[in-house]
Amino acid sequence: MTAIVPRPLVAVALVVIAGCSIPRKPDMPQLRNEAPLAGVPTPANGAWPDARWWQRYGDPQLDRLEEQGTSGSPSIEQARQRFNTAVRSIDVASAAGGASIQANGQVQRLRLSENGLIPPQFLGFTWYNQGDLSLQFQYDFDFWGKTRAAVAAAIDEAHAAEAERSAAALMLTTAIADTYFSWQADQARLALANDTVSAYERQRAITARRAASGIDAPDYVHQADAQLAGAREQQAALAGSSQLRLAALAALLGVSPADLPKLDPKPLPTISATLPEGIGIDLLARRPDIAANRWRIEAAMRRVDAARAEFYPDISLGAMIGLQSLDLGKLVSGPSRTAALGPAVHLPLFGLGRQRAAYGVSQAQLDSAAAQYDASVVDAAREVATQALTLAQIDARRHQREQQLASAQSLVDIAVARARRGVGDDRSVLAAQAQVLQQRDAAATLDAQAVSADIALNKALGGGYRMDDMPVSSGTDASAPLPHSVERAHSR
Repeated sequence: MTAIVPRPLVAVALVVIAGCSIPRKPDMPQLRNEAPLAGVPTPANGAWPDARWWQRYGDPQLDRLEEQGTSGSPSIEQARQRFNTAVRSIDVASAAGGASIQANGQVQRLRLSENGLIPPQFLGFTWYNQGDLSLQFQYDFDFWGKTRAAVAAAIDEAHAAEAERSAAALMLTTAIADTYFSWQADQARLALANDTVSAYERQRAITARRAASGIDAPDYVHQADAQLAGAREQQAALAGSSQLRLAALAALLGVSPADLPKLDPKPLPTISATLPEGIGIDLLARRPDIAANRWRIEAAMRRVDAARAEFYPDISLGAMIGLQSLDLGKLVSGPSRTAALGPAVHLPLFGLGRQRAAYGVSQAQLDSAAAQYDASVVDAAREVATQALTLAQIDARRHQREQQLASAQSLVDIAVARARRGVGDDRSVLAAQAQVLQQRDAAATLDAQAVSADIALNKALGGGYRMDDMPVSSGTDASAPLPHSVERAHSR
């Protein structure tokens, strides 16, 4: 005699079989909680840059350029569109679960087969009409959190897109500031090059007169020509570089070089090398690229949760009310009404290979996001250390350059005193002045390098970005409120 197994026991057995294949929930990856910056020999009494960090240089021309650049930059607009797309993805993920209502209507002209189950001769007709009107309702019970995990992943991606938008703006503002101050440095060096050319031209004229008088050999004229040609080459190089800087600045602003505002030469700002307190820990919340990668880890964890929830049964409740009639004239009458109501359970028993593959992909994406996060932390520390040490090195070199400039200026004073006593002529004075101009050019180059390194340090420190809404470990409530910026964009 065959035993009859009750249907509830069969259902329980199927659930148990499905449950045995559910993978264990992974742990949160071990992430760096501090940037490796210990041992960087730089004074740590500085301040973090603010959102308008370029204003610390006190240059109204730069302020206007930054305003113009950030108001119409294509790169920032692209980042803004990516952010909006991520925000709209929240709606898509939210719509995947919960309640759904669908209205259907159709009218069909059908023909019965003469060789079918019910031959037309028994019914008295071969062709007939059928009309259907229905309203279907379905509610998916998200017992295992699949939909909540998808919504949370979309929210985390919106966080990441928001941080990327800040990173795009930071790249643009630092590029504008660096290009602008490079142009200012070219102007300062070009003025020195013009003075150097004038000094060598006067020296060459004196040498030519002495050679024509037979006092000096013609070799001295050729030497003066070589020095003058070298000075003119430097002059031409700086003039060309200045034009290239303007072209690059125009491209950053999205305008033609002719549409650039008039820029006046100004002295470069004075730079000092300092780092903020607690930079090793605080840097993780100050860098937009690190913040974006941190949010992507959270999104990847949510996707792992969603992939794991695929192993559980899906339970839904469906209902339908409608009208159905073979006589279209009676379609909207009371006897044509129809209805259905019932639960549905979907057990993932025979698609486990596909689900395991999808779960493996989600785990690989989580590992990749964690590796990218750690790499971004290391890169951020390297950038900060490099620029801070560069500034310290430039500061030390600037001190030695000042001593060289002072010595060169003393040689000028000595040459002038000798010329006044008739011991020497103006050639020695001009040669000494040319040496002073070369030292001043080298000092201007160091000043330009210091400004460029300071701009790069502001970028490495995050440029005023701050991640106020810290990511939380997966497993917290996915229905937590959105950050203010995401919430504002989501409400539009």
